[in-house]
Amino acid sequence: MAIRALVTDPIDEEGIWVLRDAGISVDIRLNLSKEELLEAIADYDVLIVRSRTKVTKEVLDQAKRLKVIGRAGVGLDNIDIDEAERRGIVVVNTPEAPSESVAELTIGFMIALARKLYDANASMKEGKWEKSKFRGVELRGKTLGLIGCGNIGEKVARIAAAFGMRVLVKEKSEDIKGCKEVNAKEASLEELLRESDFLSIHATYSDETHHLINEERLRMMKPTAFLINTARGSIVDEKALLKALNEGWIAGAALDVYEVEPPTNTELIKHPKVICTPHIGSETREAQKAVGVMIAQRVIEALKSMGEI
Repeated sequence: MAIRALVTDPIDEEGIWVLRDAGISVDIRLNLSKEELLEAIADYDVLIVRSRTKVTKEVLDQAKRLKVIGRAGVGLDNIDIDEAERRGIVVVNTPEAPSESVAELTIGFMIALARKLYDANASMKEGKWEKSKFRGVELRGKTLGLIGCGNIGEKVARIAAAFGMRVLVKEKSEDIKGCKEVNAKEASLEELLRESDFLSIHATYSDETHHLINEERLRMMKPTAFLINTARGSIVDEKALLKALNEGWIAGAALDVYEVEPPTNTELIKHPKVICTPHIGSETREAQKAVGVMIAQRVIEALKSMGEI
């Protein structure tokens, strides 16, 4: 019987062809409801998802043939990893594929915040010339605090170092070798919060990191500091962030991810001190192609290791 793969979230067409060239039958059914997924999953050996599809125990209960789950992207928080492991289902992902794109967006956010680019652009489009109003700051000489220094954090550190920034990292020492190569320094979370001019989040989401940035920790930050989150929305307590912005505990924030997506916290989204984008960290042509091809290759490798193809 041919190996059948179900793709429920978009991946690059080239990744689909890599799967088909390996003899895998691929069905693309995007935006399935929970009920539709529960009904369909029993017929497939492979499931390929992004962040939208939730692979819960309930889904896995129906997945009688499932051998491999491919997560096209970084995080695995939408997949019940423990239950998959218990059932002998291999889970693969592509943490390195979108790292360059997310890192570049992070740096773009930093520049936009430092130079008030969005406000200056809006002012010009209103026919105004408010040169002195948009006096900003340089990145050179400022301190960047990184919460997490994996594939993305390391790239952000390297670019920031090229700007002449001091880089602090909150991460296990064995995980920051690449960051140390650009003279990043380990710091406690409290040191990171108190010293950073820009605080950028690149941690994975877990129970431990849920609302890691809360009211208590936002109060530790400089009133001139900026918060950037391109990782997972729920690492930041959005209610606390809104309070911090309203009361001037920090100078501003740039957000690409949210506790609920699409976001329902419109007061935060519309806040004048917030730059926001619709989870576009990996939305570049290069990253999407890399993610699609890489997840296909990893699914194939997993199936070959099982002797399935």
